[in-house]
Amino acid sequence: MSSALSSPLDSQKKKPLNILVLVSGGGTNLQALLNAFSKSTPPDSSGDNVTRNIKIAAVLSDREGAGALERARAANIPALLEKPDSRLPKPQRRQELSDRILHVCREKQIGLIVFAGFLSILAGDIIKEYSGKMINIHPALLPKFGGEGMHGERVHKAVLAAGETESGCTVHLVDAGTDTGPILLQRKAPVLPGDTAASLAERVLKEEHIAIVEGVNMMAAKLEGYNE
Repeated sequence: MSSALSSPLDSQKKKPLNILVLVSGGGTNLQALLNAFSKSTPPDSSGDNVTRNIKIAAVLSDREGAGALERARAANIPALLEKPDSRLPKPQRRQELSDRILHVCREKQIGLIVFAGFLSILAGDIIKEYSGKMINIHPALLPKFGGEGMHGERVHKAVLAAGETESGCTVHLVDAGTDTGPILLQRKAPVLPGDTAASLAERVLKEEHIAIVEGVNMMAAKLEGYNE
């Protein structure tokens, strides 16, 4: 019988990186994260599996009825709804929602915020407090086809209208702009003859599922308090 005691360093190594995933829709990118960072996945004792210290602490949506919330509940992860207050003018609406989300982050000791198809734009203190600790996945090769209003089908239609021969997805840090933060990684997908926005979206989405997991792992390896 071993009498060895755990050291403070051992405890620190076991501390997970708590993630808040922000979603607005069905949540297939969320599902990719759930598959990669499931609570039931045991740590890799070899030290090669960086995912062992990553925990999805909560999933938050700005839309009622978002399928992503059902995915979170099915995985026994807190599913939160924070709707923008439509009574407020746009700047105040963004600020008020951002402050509510920041409160959630503080309460749950969130170390990384992941935008996984989140349509609300955040502003104010959360941008400063989580600078370098927020990532977004965008369904195009930024800096092309980004900016306010460029999401979902609109992006793929714009790619096709421009006659591009390839598209893909981008994981980038979130800053005060829209799709303007430093790029962490990109994955490419071809644009094929006869493509529609729907067929292109399906091809790009497969790359998104890989990229969002890669992006979280990259951030986990960099952030203070995370130990490989």
